[in-house]
Amino acid sequence: MGYAQAPEICRRLSMFRHGSRYRQMPADSQHRLDRLVPAAIAAAVTRRGPDVTLERLLGLFESISRREAYLALLHEYPHALDRVADLMSASPWVAQYITQHPILLDELLDTRTLLATPDWPALQAALRAGLATAEGDTERQMDMLRHFKNTHTLHCVAQDLAGTLPLETLSDHLSDLASIILEEVLQLSWRGLKQRHRQSPLFAIVGYGKLGGKELGYASDLDIVFVYDDPAPEAAENYARLAQRINNWLTSVTAAGILYETDLRLRPDGVSGLLVTPLETMRRYQLQQAWLWEHQALTRARAVAGDAAIGRAFEQLRIEVLCAPREETKLREGILEMRLKMLEAHPNKSALFDLKHDHGGIIDVEFMVQYLVLGHARYHRELTANAGNLALLKTAADLGLISAALAEAARTAYRQFRALQHQLRLAGERYARVEPQGVAEATAAVNRLWESLLGSAKQ
Repeated sequence: MGYAQAPEICRRLSMFRHGSRYRQMPADSQHRLDRLVPAAIAAAVTRRGPDVTLERLLGLFESISRREAYLALLHEYPHALDRVADLMSASPWVAQYITQHPILLDELLDTRTLLATPDWPALQAALRAGLATAEGDTERQMDMLRHFKNTHTLHCVAQDLAGTLPLETLSDHLSDLASIILEEVLQLSWRGLKQRHRQSPLFAIVGYGKLGGKELGYASDLDIVFVYDDPAPEAAENYARLAQRINNWLTSVTAAGILYETDLRLRPDGVSGLLVTPLETMRRYQLQQAWLWEHQALTRARAVAGDAAIGRAFEQLRIEVLCAPREETKLREGILEMRLKMLEAHPNKSALFDLKHDHGGIIDVEFMVQYLVLGHARYHRELTANAGNLALLKTAADLGLISAALAEAARTAYRQFRALQHQLRLAGERYARVEPQGVAEATAAVNRLWESLLGSAKQ
């Protein structure tokens, strides 16, 4: 049929057919599987990498072998099996994702829904209504949230693999999805507290990094900080409990998986600081004590959930900090010093190019944008917009701060790096590293802009 490892596949099929899972299945399920396996063999051989595609399909069949409804679905809807084969062929990450969450198989039946542009307000309203029906059942609500996330992540993957989802739109969707989940988790966590001094919390979640800059990837963790603005004497204690509860909702492992890994170290004073920060304390800290790298982080920060007034106040503080006067030489030296520290913290001893950490890669672009914002925002307020690195590079070029040609070449390089990052994630790679010659033109473009802006003082 065209399989490269036919004898090994025959042995694998024989082991499956004579294994305990198959023998313990009801007769109807065995019958369905007897029909499904030949169909999978025929489907996989027409895909890229047929041997590995079939192996992934068999792994899925084993995982659902005791769930007759899923076997029936794939048996009765051949186009669903075809779509599963496409996804299994395209990415080991997706294959593992579907195998771990087979409930997602239902989503593969309706192409109109699978490939539709998400209506986030309507989806959030439906999620909230569903959560309300499970009031008091924390485990069920946790699973509902995880199913919501898994479903819409799969939609993004399907559209991404179909070539219908541009890079920026993909990141926007994943970031909007995270914001919806954070908002619902915040409200559920507050209602779950035994001691509440207010009906609604004067509390907000601030996103930094990829979440703050709307550049989330498929498996990005969430850099978040908890802020409140409430004079009540019991506020600090209640909001500390709220923050812990939110983090537990996000990171707890259930049968439906995990929502998000979180990183809470960007709060004032880092891991040694309080889990929640009064808005006024954050204000004093940012204006009087914060390190340069913390101001760099503010270039990609935004309120993503919680009280809207606190979100607006945080945004005003962010703009005030970004527009503060800075001595150019000191700023440049600080940026170069921090870049060197990051390079030392992420050594790459391989012969491959690390898309994120190596010179000429993603972090160089991010640092150049941060340098431009911190150095020029007081003269050009448009640089304070949390519009993402691509848009801010264009803004800087439009303002005449950098060469338009160099900026456009760096923008093209940044898009290429981000697209490769997504592809490597889908391919199940641990590190975002590629052959240097494949990105030589892109890294050269980033290095040219770096040299024009910061000099050639890379270590």
